[in-house]
Amino acid sequence: MTREDKLTVIQDLTSQLSENATIYLADISGLDAETTSNLRRACFKANIKLSVVKNTLLAKAMEASEKEFGELPEVLKGNTSLMFSEVSNAPAKLIKTFRKSSDKPILKGAFIEEAIYVGDAQLDALVNIKSKEEVIGDIIGLLQSPAKNVISGLKSGGGKLAGIIKTLSER
Repeated sequence: MTREDKLTVIQDLTSQLSENATIYLADISGLDAETTSNLRRACFKANIKLSVVKNTLLAKAMEASEKEFGELPEVLKGNTSLMFSEVSNAPAKLIKTFRKSSDKPILKGAFIEEAIYVGDAQLDALVNIKSKEEVIGDIIGLLQSPAKNVISGLKSGGGKLAGIIKTLSER
């Protein structure tokens, strides 16, 4: 790989790191061709972009990025794959599901909305992260609940009151 090629790759990686708020680093080394293809298909279906990168080029791209990656450059050892997603917990769910049939991928770390997670032990915490849409849905549900109770109370009370008035007027 020539110096110009490396600079191009670093620029591409830097732009990808800047554009994505959800970045996972995983180790998929040791997977055979069929399992790797299955992983790539699962990523495609889940709208996750998977790419294998060189650690040195990724480290330089992290340095060039405006984001603060904290301890993540330290986990760049061995085979590293990048996973980009719009939904913050989608790669974690995919990794957890995929590991039911294989011992890989192993989570090295994640960068989610400026929060940094390091190590495979963080996988369960990442699976439980709610997406922005899920949090907004929960908030709307909580806000609608008291209003629904008041409306249903008024509807049922109004029916009783109308029934009482009708009964009294008939007497």
